[in-house]
This record gives sequence, C-alpha cells and structure tokens, in this order.
Amino acid sequence: MVAFNVRPDIDAAAEKLSSSFGAKREIQKLPEVLWEGETVEILATGIYGKGNGLLAMTNQRLVFYFHGVMSQKVEDFPYAKISSVQWAGGMLMGTLTVFTSGNKAEIKQVPKDQGKALADALRQRISAGSAPAGPPVAPAPVAAAAPAPAQDIASRLATLDQLRAQGLVSDEEYAQRRTQILDSL
Repeated sequence: MVAFNVRPDIDAAAEKLSSSFGAKREIQKLPEVLWEGETVEILATGIYGKGNGLLAMTNQRLVFYFHGVMSQKVEDFPYAKISSVQWAGGMLMGTLTVFTSGNKAEIKQVPKDQGKALADALRQRISAGSAPAGPPVAPAPVAAAAPAPAQDIASRLATLDQLRAQGLVSDEEYAQRRTQILDSL
C-alpha cells in the first residue's frame, strides 16, 4: 500500500484499504472537505453517481468525496439522518445503500471487505445514536462563508492549535487554515 502522509488518522485508515485505485487524489485532498476536529475512522472506495471516489466514515458523518479533473462531488450523510444501512456483497465487490430522510444513496463497486466493515460500523453507530465519543465538535467548515463572532474565531483558532499540537495538521496546513479563519473576520 502507498504511504500518503496526509494526516495520522487518514493515513491509518488508508493503510487498511485493499486498494486505493481511483481514490488517491481524494485521499490527498480529504482534509479540505473535513470539518475542524473531524477525524477519519474508516475509508472505502466506490462509485456513486458518475464518479469513482472515496467513502470516509468520520467521528461526525459519512462522506462521499469525488475529485475529478473536471468536476468534484462531496455528499455527506450526518449520522442523525441515516435511518438504515444495507450491504449487498458479491464475490469481490458489493453495494452499500444508505437510507436517509426518505432518500437512498447507492455506492457501488465497493470492495467486499471494505464495504462489509463500513456497513457494520455504520449500523453500530446509528443504533448507538449519533453522539460521537468525546466532546461534541461544532460542524463548521474550515472556511466560513459569513463572518463569525469573535468568540467563534477564538475557538476555531484554539481547535486548530490543538490539531497542530497533536500532529494532525502540518505546519503548512496550519498556516493556510489559520489565514482562512482570520480572513473570515
């Protein structure tokens, strides 16, 4: 397996992939779509819609991420909105179906071992409730679209400092995200 050197949580999940074919770009760019304080627990590859991308089960939500040359797709499924999960496996691949608020998303061509593990973990998460272990983290994207109150800016900077201290963001990523937070003032 290829070493990605993105972030410790993402690297650990990526090492468990049987193949990262079709998802290498997504693994490298995954921190761009994650919220502050969000950590990756399980990764899987699959096809959703028109793209072969990456499924990331985090401590806060399930995310499908496709980053193509001409287009991108990010769809998230908050655990509180997932009503059920269905796994249908074949010899090598399978389909993960996620039912949310009257809709369903079918992620196809998921490698059997990854899909079964992800489906089992999702079932366990939604049956236990959506509360992640540990303190709750505000689901705010890194680059806020609207100006935020000073207290929110301070807490975002503090969270970013903690991530840097834990080695979850590089110095370059820290500087970039700190600038984005301060620019949102």
